[in-house]
Amino acid sequence: MADLITKPKGTYDVLPSESYRWQYLESVLREAASDFGYKEIRFPTFEYTELFIRGVGDTTDVVQKEMFTFTDRGGRSITLRPEGTASVVRSFLENSLYGAGLPVKCFYIAPNFRGEQPQAGRYREFYQFGVEYLGSPCPSADAEVISLYATILDRLGVRNTQLTINSIGCPECRPKFHAALRAFFESRQAELCPTCLDRLSRNPLRILDCKSPICQKIAEGAPSCLDHLCPDCHEHIEKTKEMLTAMGIAFIVNPGIVRGLDYYTRTVFEFISTDLGAQSTICGGGRYDGLIETLGGQPTPGLGFASGLERLLMVMDAQGIEISKPEGCRIFLAALGEAAEVPVQKLVYELRKLGVRAERDTTGRGLKAQMKYADRLGAVYSMVIGDNELTAGKSNIKNMSTGGVIECTLTAEDIKNAVM
Repeated sequence: MADLITKPKGTYDVLPSESYRWQYLESVLREAASDFGYKEIRFPTFEYTELFIRGVGDTTDVVQKEMFTFTDRGGRSITLRPEGTASVVRSFLENSLYGAGLPVKCFYIAPNFRGEQPQAGRYREFYQFGVEYLGSPCPSADAEVISLYATILDRLGVRNTQLTINSIGCPECRPKFHAALRAFFESRQAELCPTCLDRLSRNPLRILDCKSPICQKIAEGAPSCLDHLCPDCHEHIEKTKEMLTAMGIAFIVNPGIVRGLDYYTRTVFEFISTDLGAQSTICGGGRYDGLIETLGGQPTPGLGFASGLERLLMVMDAQGIEISKPEGCRIFLAALGEAAEVPVQKLVYELRKLGVRAERDTTGRGLKAQMKYADRLGAVYSMVIGDNELTAGKSNIKNMSTGGVIECTLTAEDIKNAVM
């Protein structure tokens, strides 16, 4: 019986008393994305499993350990979406979004699902705000995407963050880096975890993203991709850095950033908060110039980022950033007696149509209990309507804070004018 009223491990409820905080955050995210020319995209909660195996990469922790995968009634393998980029690219190809011209700039706010060990700021169902910029190979696109998130942090008032960037090269220069990595880790393979032993032959870059403390310690001495970049990749990251500097966006170069998904190329970046302890990353992204081709499309460059809403709210809480509660009840109409029931219902409805947040009791409370209810709702004004008021066609509107009253007719327009 307890399981019926217990949420699954790694999930959470956003209660009515808290939802305004999410609504505020989402409104800032949507407005900033729109100001930068991004339009919203919505996609399914689940996709065919092969999309994520091919798109995210079968050597990643996400595919190997974390996906929620099941077989549907038709015998097809289905996976709850662990991240948004693969779904956006699938939609880009399936719906021929490239036909309207490039670049395609879109954003999403959506839940994702990963079977991770729940901890502070990390859940099995979690919400991400993400943007995707499809169709530009230029460093200016990298600078724009990064600057969008910097703008979001500024608008939210979030402080104490650090942008770290790196380049992990392209198909031309990465093989040399992989060879250097493989040689380095082969000399330490007896110390690697079983997962990284498998990665050693398949994709040694993934070892740099291992969560094992032992593997992380070994990786500190690994070769740097920055020392193996081809001229084009070197020029790309330098131009990106130049543009960030020109915009006044501070950053540090961290050769250890590789991101956890196989589709990344060239620029990768993270925004780190110093207020979240070990779970410090609040945004991560980068280029994925080969992903669209991997999923069957024409070679098309792309890049983007994703940011966890839970992490952002945690940072805002840690920094004491206040999110104002929306105004609640503007006026409470109390019905006194049976004859007032229908007129009060009509007035409340008409006030709401006029944009006034009006409330009334619908549980049969007496007048004294109704006024206590009005207090609990935080009503700014109240108005009692009974037989005398109906006969006179008017009643007093009371300011619940000051106790002051004003007389008003029993029409929605006049009541609105009196309380707004």
